[in-house]
Order: sequence, then structure tokens, then C-alpha cells
Amino acid sequence: MRLVLVGPPGAGKGTQAEFIAAHLSVPKISTGDIFRANVSQGTPLGLEAKRYMDDGKLVPDEVTINMVRDRLAEPDAGDGFLLDGFPRTVPQAVALDKLLADLGTQLELVMELVVDDDEVIRRLSGRRQCRGCGKIWHVEFEAPSRADLCDRCGGELYQRDDDKPEVIAKRLREYSDKTAPLVDYYGAQGKLVGIDATGPVEDVTVRAIDALRSYGG
Repeated sequence: MRLVLVGPPGAGKGTQAEFIAAHLSVPKISTGDIFRANVSQGTPLGLEAKRYMDDGKLVPDEVTINMVRDRLAEPDAGDGFLLDGFPRTVPQAVALDKLLADLGTQLELVMELVVDDDEVIRRLSGRRQCRGCGKIWHVEFEAPSRADLCDRCGGELYQRDDDKPEVIAKRLREYSDKTAPLVDYYGAQGKLVGIDATGPVEDVTVRAIDALRSYGG
């Protein structure tokens, strides 16, 4: 199966992507992984992307899409894949459709993880990261014994800047402006299915797998 996973920050895309990809026995492909691989390997596309990133600029869609094209052409993606983090905009979705048509295939399903803004803020603003070992705790869901210290290594816990409520609100606005229109785009193609992403991780996974089975996955 060839599918895309979309949803706002804090919806649990990364976690669910791992479970869904394992269930389908297809590779989970994220743009972050693709960027890191190209940059670390010093590919021409990686070097081009690094120039933009080093200047603090967004990598142009053309570069990103070419990286995705190369990744989807690899043998392990021949029988299917799960894209996490791409496309993020309607122009990228249009480019992906063309890319897949050139490869002689198409997307079968787009799964949207649905969660309201208040829940996203609750999830992300409660995270605390250890300066020592990098372990992420949560003040509600996985609280350490002491609020300011890591149980694993004793390191100091802190709130990352991108987990502060005002920053989360900005990220949600950006998602609404740029990424949410993908829902309408794929809905018009009849490829969209919404999954309630509230509640325990295991419950969300069950809902996602049930939805996949309805589509033959």
C-alpha cells in the first residue's frame, strides 16, 4: 500500500507511522530522514539543501521533491511506502502525484490524524527534555519523580522553545494555513480517511489499523 500520513504537530504522526508501516511491511519515509541521509552522504541534492539550511532558508520544493523521487525509486519502496511529513502543501501534493505517475503508480490512501488544538497544546506544552540524556518526559503522561530532574540520569529537565504554548499556537496557525488544505485536496480525490487521534497511543493504532483493513491494507 502507498499512503501518506497527515495531521497537526502533536497528533502523534511519528509514533503511528512506525506502527502502521510495520503492520503493512513497508518503509516509513520521512523528509527529515531523507534530508539527513542526503546531507550525510554528500549527494548533490544534499549539498544543495545544506546550502539553504546553512543560510537559514527553507529548502525549495524542487530540491525536496527530487530527494523524495530518488527515495521512492529505491527497491524497498517498490511494493509500497508510508510518507510522513511530505507533502506539506497542495503544490507539493500536486508534484507528488506527478512524480508517482512518472513511476507508474499512485497514492492509495491519505490518513489524517484528527486532534483539536487544545489537546495539541496540552500534549506538547507538557513535554520536558533532559539536558543530559535527551529523554523526553511529560508532566501529565510520564512524569519524573521530581519535576526538574530526570529519573534516568539525574539531568536537568527543561521545556524546549518549540514546546512553549505561544510557539505551538504559531505552529498550529501555520499548519492550518499551509497543510490543512491537503485535506480538501485528497478528499476531492476520494483518498482521505480521518482517524480520531485522541486517547492512548494503542487505541489510536487500533483505529488506524481498522481503517486500513477497510481499504485492503
